[in-house]
This record gives sequence, structure tokens and C-alpha cells, in this order.
Amino acid sequence: MKKPLTSHLYFWVLIAIVIGGVFGALDPEHAVKFKPLGDGFIALVRMLISPVIFCTVVLGIAGAGDMKKVGRVGGKALLYFETVSNVSLVIGLIVVNVLKPGAGFNVDPATLDTGAVADYAKAASQQSTVDFLLHVVPRTFVDAFTGSGDLLQVLLVAILFGYAMVRMGASGEPVHRFIEGCSHVFLAMMNTIMKVAPLGAFGAMAFTIGRYGLSALRPLAALMGSFYLTCLAFILIVLGSIAYFTGFSILRFLAYIKDELLTVLGTSSSESALVPLMHKLEKLGCSKSVVGLVVPSGYSFNLDGTNIYMTMAAIFVAQALNIELTLMQQLTLLGVAVFTSNGASGVTGAGFITLAGTLAVVPSIPVGGLALILGIDRFMSEARSITNFIGNGVATIVVSRWENELDMEKLKRELQG
Repeated sequence: MKKPLTSHLYFWVLIAIVIGGVFGALDPEHAVKFKPLGDGFIALVRMLISPVIFCTVVLGIAGAGDMKKVGRVGGKALLYFETVSNVSLVIGLIVVNVLKPGAGFNVDPATLDTGAVADYAKAASQQSTVDFLLHVVPRTFVDAFTGSGDLLQVLLVAILFGYAMVRMGASGEPVHRFIEGCSHVFLAMMNTIMKVAPLGAFGAMAFTIGRYGLSALRPLAALMGSFYLTCLAFILIVLGSIAYFTGFSILRFLAYIKDELLTVLGTSSSESALVPLMHKLEKLGCSKSVVGLVVPSGYSFNLDGTNIYMTMAAIFVAQALNIELTLMQQLTLLGVAVFTSNGASGVTGAGFITLAGTLAVVPSIPVGGLALILGIDRFMSEARSITNFIGNGVATIVVSRWENELDMEKLKRELQG
């Protein structure tokens, strides 16, 4: 017997998004006061992400029983991430040059409010490859869970812990059983928290519309429309092609994770649905060890939506300021974006920080030009998060198939509902 529509989480999340948006448009003064609902929901989710990831990765390594396999899965995942990320950067560059959303704005650089982006520019100047690598190593074991919340730190600690536990053999079994029990408890807690996702989505959407207003969309509608269109094309064409050759339909996959997609849309955070995504990927037939390694690392290295945003936003600023960039300058931006897109994991305002760092390599584009898009960045974050989220799901299925650890019959059965 088919469940009624009202029994599905996605139904209530969608209703909450609509009500929050309408409330924010009609009564912005009171709507902004509901921001704590969205912040509180994200805080509850983040509270459990680190321990869930730790348990999942440790149990995955224990299940594999072979560190060579762990290294092989990690290597394949990184190869996939870098390949698809580069494709997304190139697509963003091509689309912004063809559509030219910034042409005709004719903004005078002297009128830019550079103070609004000063903090982002300062943070970007402090980011380096060495800092990024050192940031992956937590100061203490506990700091990986209580510090910046960077999943790479948790992943590093989990891999070391899992490796040591496997090397201990039979004497490590009690620890294995304890970690397994903790995993079940944390997942049950996460399932409970997800029941209040509609409240979080309502609060976040009411605040966004109430704070920035629909009027903020109009002046930069060309950039937003181009960006949303590019993300949609990337998902359907690029990820759709990858899914087709892997043996599944991207549209059926999107329908399968619709609950999680609406949660990400409402909260503008892909972290809010990380754990439910991992659970669904395992139900689709992906092995626990592959899911535990690919999804957490993908949140730092597989940022397709962020990459599209970076190239489009950078060229848009140049177009709006009537700055002509040579092909070499654009290719330089592209090359730097390959590295900076991975350099601000776990940093607040990462999108703007990495964008500021990328613009710094082309002195002819003032970093202060970011002030042009600061007002609509919040509205574009939904598309960034959703594209990143879908990309990580597809990547996990691909690597699982690559490792011959994907139950194709189970995948087809689940996607067909």
C-alpha cells in the first residue's frame, strides 16, 4: 500500500520552504527573527556529523580489512573528483563568456563598497597550500571533533584509528563492537533530528527572503539565471552522462534523494543532509567502506557547484567593470581556481574567500568588485549546495562501481521505487 503524501518528509519540507518564503516577502521585519530556527537545525546536524563520519569510516576500514583497498578507493575518488571538478570549471568559464551576464552593467570601480568584502580578501590572502595541509592535522585527537568542524581532520583520525584497529586483530574486536554500537545510536539520533527539518527550512527561508528581499534579485538576475541554468545543465548533461555509463538514470536518482535535496534547498547547506545521503547510498547497493571514504572527502574536494560559481562570478565582475580579460588571463584564473576551490574547507564564507583568492592573481580585476555579488550570494548558495550534493552522490556510486562493490540489481530495484 502506497504511503500518503503527507507521510513523506519532503512534502513538509517543501511546504515549509513555501510558507517561509511568503512570510519573508510579506513581513520581513518579523521573518528575520526566525533565523535561529534555521541556525539551530544546522547546529544540531553538525553536532552529529563528526562522530557519524568517524564511526562510518572506522567500520568501513574494519570491514575492508585491507589498507591497500582503502588507499585504492581514496586514489580513485580523488582522480574522479579532480577530473569532474576541472570539467565544471571549464563549463562555467564557457557559459559566462557566451551569455555575458555582466555586459552592460557599466559599474564605476570608484563606487564599489570595498569595505564589505575586506574580511574575505584578508582571509584569502592568509590561505596557502601549506596552511591547508597543516590544517588537515588536528592539534589533538579531540580537537578534530570539537575544533573547526573540518571533515578532513575527522577523516584523517578515523583512517589512523581504523588502521590501528585492523592491525590489532582479535584484540581489537571489543573496540570494533563498541564503535558499531555507537554508530547505531548516532544514526538513530540523526533520524530524530531530521524530523524537525521543516522547521529549519522555514526559519532559513523566512530569514533569507526577509533579510535580503526579492528586490535584491532583480539587478543581478542575469548572473543568477545564468548560474542556475549552468548548474542544471551540468547536473543533467555531465552528471547525467556519467550516471548513464555507470548504469543508472540521473533523473531516477534525483527522485530517490528528493527529501535530502529539499532539505539542502531550504537550509542552503549540504551538510544538513550528509548523513541521510550516506544511508541512502548504502541502501542503493554501495559498500559501507566506499560510502564512508568517498562522501566525507567529497565534501572538501568534489565541489562542482562551487567551481562553476567561482569562474562565472570572477568573469562576471570583470564584465560588469568593463575589464577585458585576455585568454591567458582567463586560463590563469581557471588554473588557480583548480587549487583554491579545495583550499578553504571548513572555513566560514569559503565561497567568497576562495573567490577573493582567485581574483588576486589578475591584478586588473579589483577584489572589491566582489561587493557587486555579495547581496545575492545567499540566493546562489542553494544552487551551489545542491550541485555539490548531487555530485557527491554520483561520485560515490561511480567509485563503488569502479571497485566492483556496487549491487547493480539492488540499485535498479531501489531507483525504480
